Amino acid sequence: MSNGANLTRVRLLAAAELGIEKNGRGMGEFNVHRVRFFNYVPSGIRCVAYNNQSNRLAVSRTDGTVEIYNLSANYFQEKFFPGHESRATEALCWAKGQRLFSAGLNGEIIEYDLQALTIKYAVDAFGGPIWSMAASPSGSQLLVGCEDGSVKLFQITPDKIQFERNFDRQKSRILSLSWHPAGTHVAAGSIDYISVFDSKSGSAIGKMLVDRQYMGVSKRKCIIWGVAFLSDGTVISVDSAGKVQIWDSATGTLMKNHLVSNADVQSIAVSPQEDSFVVGTAEGTVFHFQLVSVTSSSSEKQWVRTKPFQHHTHDVRAVAHSPTALISGGTDTHLVIRPLMEKVEVKNYDAALRKITFPHRRLVSCAKKKQLLLFQFAHHLELWRLGSTVATGKNGDTLPLSKNADHLLHLKTKGPENIICSCISPCGGWIACSTASRFFLYRLNYEHDNISLQRVSKMPVFLRSALQILFSEDSTKLFVASNQGSLRVIRLQEGGFTHPRAFQPQSGTVQSMCLLAVSPDGNWLAASGSSAGVHVYNVKQLKLHCTVPAYNFPVTALAIAPNTNNLVIAHSDQQVFEYSIPDKQYTEWSRTVQKQGFHHLWLQRDTPITHISFHPKRPMHILLHDTYMFCLIDKSLPLPNDKTLLYNPLPPTNESDVIRRRTAHAFKISKKYKPLLFVDLLDEKTLVAVERPLDDIVAQLPPPIKKKKFGT
Repeated sequence: MSNGANLTRVRLLAAAELGIEKNGRGMGEFNVHRVRFFNYVPSGIRCVAYNNQSNRLAVSRTDGTVEIYNLSANYFQEKFFPGHESRATEALCWAKGQRLFSAGLNGEIIEYDLQALTIKYAVDAFGGPIWSMAASPSGSQLLVGCEDGSVKLFQITPDKIQFERNFDRQKSRILSLSWHPAGTHVAAGSIDYISVFDSKSGSAIGKMLVDRQYMGVSKRKCIIWGVAFLSDGTVISVDSAGKVQIWDSATGTLMKNHLVSNADVQSIAVSPQEDSFVVGTAEGTVFHFQLVSVTSSSSEKQWVRTKPFQHHTHDVRAVAHSPTALISGGTDTHLVIRPLMEKVEVKNYDAALRKITFPHRRLVSCAKKKQLLLFQFAHHLELWRLGSTVATGKNGDTLPLSKNADHLLHLKTKGPENIICSCISPCGGWIACSTASRFFLYRLNYEHDNISLQRVSKMPVFLRSALQILFSEDSTKLFVASNQGSLRVIRLQEGGFTHPRAFQPQSGTVQSMCLLAVSPDGNWLAASGSSAGVHVYNVKQLKLHCTVPAYNFPVTALAIAPNTNNLVIAHSDQQVFEYSIPDKQYTEWSRTVQKQGFHHLWLQRDTPITHISFHPKRPMHILLHDTYMFCLIDKSLPLPNDKTLLYNPLPPTNESDVIRRRTAHAFKISKKYKPLLFVDLLDEKTLVAVERPLDDIVAQLPPPIKKKKFGT
């Protein structure tokens, strides 16, 4: 990639070699379209909420998107709820029975349906914008803090929430809330003071005034961004003056003051054992506090700031504390999970820092025949035609373009809802996309360098909220997976479509289908739900053909190979299975892999495989990628064992062919292109790799707070 004057238009092709061999059994040589004009910027993180029972983490972003991460499944983003322009989420919490709630500046409390992946309902709290929310320790009650100074208590019923009472109204907005672990009292952070309420009567029984002093200078006001109520009656507060303060709630006295930042301390979370807590600052620093004995012989303990962590460049708006890790997120869009070494039993890859930047789902689709790429943004789609070259060169050369990439189409959706999914047909003649309430289908016509777009009208209402859209290889069928667990197929015609036909659902199951794969011959459709399990359907009969044996970890990608109709499935624990659809059993290669096991470095990768494809002329080759590598698996070669060098795509050239063949193994891995959002084979000689460098994302974020460096 050349950083030329016109970054979004200049495209270069690079010849990339993956273990080339003279006998033709090697990986061969490819021309690689190195694409960097997908101008994707993730939304910043606003809230995080950790659920100790299920070991899941809910994350809300500034565009209203809510994501669910399964920390037990290699931190995989297993579910998401699309954003909405009017839903600026300010608070997020879990309640009894794995129920998830959010609240925000539109004044509504929302409950999410984690099975159907929809919003169950929204309730107006009638207190203006909601700034804070907390579920009671029993999980049966919900508190919200509002703009008008009210604290409102709701009862969580099996189907909904029901308003119960108002607490004593305060003079200014309620920015933070925390229950006493016994459920008897509530602490509420406001502007310049912290209130303590009796949770049964709703009466204010105490008030703690916070000093406005900041570095010796009195500020106009001090905002209490976070409070935490501990079992012994201690209240910990964090505020806009850069202070972490520890209070005795019974007497209202300040016991300890820690000045930790020159800017706001914006978030706090306490460990389940109450022996440590974590705070996040507007400078991007995360501080860890621990409860330690004053002396080795003393039973008296005090809070001590032990470790600062600087994994963020911008405001840390939200933190969480699991039993084994500190979790943080903010304006720089990264979700950072830092394991606590003293809490991790096995000092292996579980003790490594995780930084999650990109969604664990595809935002790019490809029309191979016309060499088109469709990019999905929150509220629009972009269609690009790849550049071309007539130049030739040797491995590693950058080839000049004879024709630059073209930005053909900017397709904006109307309304406040984010796009959930999108797809372009292999022939390039159709584009489909879905929001929570609408389904769009467009017909594209190409005449020389001109493109015309026609929207197909009167799309059925039941297609809306599609979680996955996929065209057949011959572009005559469109498969739609809805959030209600239904699968439908539409036959496409020049003027529109035939009425959708539904696949017979599994009896007694209603689960949303998140991933689809169709066989190149159009006979089979594989669908994976939000829980474990892959179902394979006969497209002609619209009936279930077989179900792949259940596996404990979620599916991250799946694809059906040409000719053999073998289904390749990648899971979040980095296992890859191959299942024969005609034979209804795992293939011999898959059994061999499971018997021998994958290389330990393969299993320790921390981003999931999000796309699988196949070489059109080499049935033994599987191409797959995660964020930081792409890999060609040659099933004809032996598997690497743990003593073998896994990342060894280019053996020394001076070795003989015999030695090179003897040391060659099935995994040919390239880490040249990263971070990767998409990799696919356009034809037998050409690859496309869509990269999104982190520096390009940072360049589009607001400037961070400037820190005064020593000596300046």
